[in-house]
Amino acid sequence: MTSTASQLATALAVLYALTLAWVPHSQAQSALVTDISSHLVSVTSDFTGTELLLFGAINVDDEGPNRGDVLVVVRGPEEDVVVRRKDRVAGIWVNTEAVEFARVPSFYALASNRPVEEIAPPDVLNRLRIGPSRLRFRAAEPEQMSLPFEEAIVRQKSRANLYSDQETAVYFLGDTLFRTTIVIPANVPVGDYIAEFYLFKDGELLGAQSSPLFIKKSGLGRRIYDFAYDYPALYGIAAIIVALFAGWLASAIFRKD
Repeated sequence: MTSTASQLATALAVLYALTLAWVPHSQAQSALVTDISSHLVSVTSDFTGTELLLFGAINVDDEGPNRGDVLVVVRGPEEDVVVRRKDRVAGIWVNTEAVEFARVPSFYALASNRPVEEIAPPDVLNRLRIGPSRLRFRAAEPEQMSLPFEEAIVRQKSRANLYSDQETAVYFLGDTLFRTTIVIPANVPVGDYIAEFYLFKDGELLGAQSSPLFIKKSGLGRRIYDFAYDYPALYGIAAIIVALFAGWLASAIFRKD
């Protein structure tokens, strides 16, 4: 075991022991203790992405070969999305149909210690919306046939590395300690996130916890973002002035006498 892994295991063991000391005996059979390496990710102008460490400990007293299964989900802020279908009409590709969806997660990542279909029954996975294919977005007009458009959202966000399904990415350190890493790409949307931890055993949900996660712009980029959001008209005027000045400066520099 490396020095970093050893230190992590020690920290987890201490966290686990301290938490169980406060857990009533009636609840100790399904204890789930979790945390995140950092609850704040700062996005600067040179941000190229990062990895987030999520870890914890479980305590399942029931006898049996299965020590328990862990699912970890990170969800990003929700947004409204319009998906358009293009068809060829008279030799030209045009938008022929559009579906608007509300409350679409801008980011979604899943990690588990084994394939989720082996951990919980389909109805539980659908109810908890575990996995990108089970998110089931809400269309603004429910009567529309929205399933192909939902699949298009998942495909596009997966290509942009905003949706990921990292099955078997949760690793156990011993019988109780676990850890996983979630990749935060450079194009990650800023906002309030939530990390969800689920503990299953033999298909039954024994416990769940959630932790907040904040991805915020910082530095000059943060100030520009806040100014553009709070004063959009002034920001537009300032952008035009800067563009005009840049054009004049370029023409002055490369002007031929």
